[in-house]
Amino acid sequence: MYREAAQAPAVVREQLGANAARIARLAARLTARPPRAVVTCARGSSDHAATFARYLIETRLGLLTSSAAPSVSSVYEARPDLSGTLVLAISQSGASPDLLTTVSTARSAGAYVVALVNAESSPLAQIADEVLPLRAGPEKSVAATKSYIASLSAIVQLTAAWAHDARLTAALAETPALLERAWELDWSAGVSHLERATNLYVIGRGLGLAVAQEAALKLKETCALHAEAVSAAELRHGPMALVRAGFPLLAFAQNDESRAGVLQLAAELAARGADLLLAGGAAAGVTVLPVQDAHPVIEPMLFTQSFYRLANELAIARGFDPDHPPHLSKVTETR
Repeated sequence: MYREAAQAPAVVREQLGANAARIARLAARLTARPPRAVVTCARGSSDHAATFARYLIETRLGLLTSSAAPSVSSVYEARPDLSGTLVLAISQSGASPDLLTTVSTARSAGAYVVALVNAESSPLAQIADEVLPLRAGPEKSVAATKSYIASLSAIVQLTAAWAHDARLTAALAETPALLERAWELDWSAGVSHLERATNLYVIGRGLGLAVAQEAALKLKETCALHAEAVSAAELRHGPMALVRAGFPLLAFAQNDESRAGVLQLAAELAARGADLLLAGGAAAGVTVLPVQDAHPVIEPMLFTQSFYRLANELAIARGFDPDHPPHLSKVTETR
C-alpha cells in the first residue's frame, strides 16, 4: 500500500499526457451533443470518486448528476430510461458483475457510456462507448490508493476540458508535483490520536465529502477502525448526539465556499471537548494537520494522498497488515 500510494504522482503525470487526445475528443462530443443528465456507476473507492464527480460536474457544468444503484438492474432487473444520458462507470478492475449488468442495461436503454477503468482489457472496457484508462498500473494491495487518485484526476481532466476551464486545466497540470509534496507532509499526529480509537466520524463537505468517504473506508479496511463519513451539513441532523468529550473526529476543509461552514463546525466540536484532527484551515482547540495549498478542486486529491500515508502508518501501529485486510479481495464480485 505504501509503495503504490507513493506512485500516484507519477501515475497522474503519465495519465494526463497519455489521455489528452481522448479527453479532447470526448469533451468535443459532449459539447456538441450535451447529455440531459450524468449517471455514475461504481462501488467502493470508485464510488467515492463518483461522489467527487457529482459535485464537480454539477458545480462546473450545472448538469444534474446522480449515482446509479446497481441492484436496480442486477437484482430487480429494472430498466430505467437512460436515453440521452452520460454514464460514467468507474472501476479499478472493470470486472464486478453488478457493475457490468448496470452498464449493459444503461447502454441498451440509450445511454452513452464512458468507462474510467484501470484494466483496459476488462469486460467493462469492452462494453463502453469510450474508455478513459486510469493508467495506474498494477495495484496489488487490496486497499485502492493510486487508482483512486487516478480516478479523481481523470474526472478533473474531463470536466475541465468539457467546461473549457483553462484555470482548472492549468492547476491539474501542476498536480503531480503537488502530490509529491503532499506525500511528504507529516500527519503522524493522527497515529497518536487514533491508535486506540474504536469509532470516529470523518467529516467533509462538497468536493471534500469524497475524501471523507474514502478515508472512512480505508480506516475500516486497513486499521479495523469503525469510521463513518458524514457531511458537515448532516452532522447536526442527529449524528452530533454521539459527540462528547474525547470523541475522535477527522475533518477535511478544502479552500472553497464550503470551508467557512466546516471550520465553524470544527470550532463547535472542539468546544464540546471532541478530539478533532483538521486538514485545511485552523480552529481553536483542534489538532491541525499540514496541507499543501492548491486550487480548491485539486486540494481533495492532495488531502487523500497525505491521508494514505497516515492510514498505512496507523494500520501498522494498530497491529494490522494494511496490504491484506481480513475477509477482503482485490476484485469484489457483487451480483
